[in-house]
Amino acid sequence: MTDPDLIARYDGRLPRYTSYPTAPHFHGGVGAAEYAEWLSALPPEAAISLYLHVPFCDRLCLYCGCHTTVAHHERPKRLYAQALAREIGLLANALGRKALVTQIHWGGGTPTALPGDCLEGLMNLIRERFRVAPGAEIAIEIDPAALPAEKLDALAGMGLTRASLGVQDFEERVQKTIGRMQSFDETLDAAIMLRKLGVRSINLDLIYGLPHQTEASVVHTARQALELEPDRAAVFGYAHVPWMKKHQALIPEAALPVGAARLQQEAAIRKVLAEEGGLVPVGLDHYARPEDEMAKAAQTGKLQRGFQGYTTDLAPVLIGLGASAIGALPQGYVQNQPNIPAYEAVVAQGHFPVSRGIVLRDEDRLRRAVIERIMCDLAVDIPAMARAFGAGEQVLLADAAPLSGFAEDGLVDWDGRRVTVTERGRPFVRNVAALFDAYLRQADNTKPCHASAV
Repeated sequence: MTDPDLIARYDGRLPRYTSYPTAPHFHGGVGAAEYAEWLSALPPEAAISLYLHVPFCDRLCLYCGCHTTVAHHERPKRLYAQALAREIGLLANALGRKALVTQIHWGGGTPTALPGDCLEGLMNLIRERFRVAPGAEIAIEIDPAALPAEKLDALAGMGLTRASLGVQDFEERVQKTIGRMQSFDETLDAAIMLRKLGVRSINLDLIYGLPHQTEASVVHTARQALELEPDRAAVFGYAHVPWMKKHQALIPEAALPVGAARLQQEAAIRKVLAEEGGLVPVGLDHYARPEDEMAKAAQTGKLQRGFQGYTTDLAPVLIGLGASAIGALPQGYVQNQPNIPAYEAVVAQGHFPVSRGIVLRDEDRLRRAVIERIMCDLAVDIPAMARAFGAGEQVLLADAAPLSGFAEDGLVDWDGRRVTVTERGRPFVRNVAALFDAYLRQADNTKPCHASAV
């Protein structure tokens, strides 16, 4: 089957499966009271991970689907940092102990949009109120073109172990169209400075499917990315959702590669990173050096998937801090108020800013495990997974019936019990996972809330 045939059959709008159930199914029936109960029920020895969301950027990138805004003045950033500090205090008080923290991730937006003393102060507060593990991963997302020298001292004081540099594409025409001018030299300088600060791992983010990209141009960008000697790389398909992100309407749709062109761009980047760069493909869209923890986790079945994508973090609890941040606890998911002034007002009153969430049912936990193993391992033994959860296998096997067609198209190997996604099928792994998404079948398809599957 040709690439256009595969696209015609399988391309659609599907979740990225960074959670299950996915965020569109969260609801207002779960709020601050439920969250407080969930926190109080955590075992004293439970390790936690922290995600801090900074919803500010120094420029508006037209492709961006993140919850962020451009803030040119310092005052709103400092007010927000104060609110983050209050939420950190609320969390520590609710836990009633200095909980062990094994991973800290600063995301956004652009975390370095905060003043340097705010970044350092918040990191110091976390160390004061929690027990940060000696080997904890402390990661941050960085825009290389918005990294002034005065921020470097703050970053040095934060004890960063990993930094993710947004590259997207190095072609000038593409950069102009998406509103993100960034030279190779700027990116190289950022990587060099971060390594001098002691950052051990550098990740690069690349995107295919952007306006004016071609197979040749993404290959050129991928080769330039390898010159930066990254430890990891993430390669995302551009999600064009202008009905959700109004600024994306400024991107000329006629310039967007569609259908088979996107699939061919993804394959071309994968070939460069894997065959020329020696990076190991991980899951759907990540790559890592063979000696990297992520590559090792993928090989040993310990890879995890969460709201920041693929991770090696095994903590049973993820706490989201900041406007719109999502937390994952054994009982379910919670999401903070996305509106920044509303978020700040709630925490100023001494309350958790949770605005919605969802309680996990036993069936949700089973389906989440099946979907996560498909997304991480590209394989799952359905009856074995059902037995592990004390459930029957019949319903899941019924959901798996379409896999026979996937197998005929060369996307999976399927023996009626165990499914394994092939290399040809790797770009379609979300299609495989979606077969087990009970909520997706109930969704209102007249209101699109997901991006293209490929």
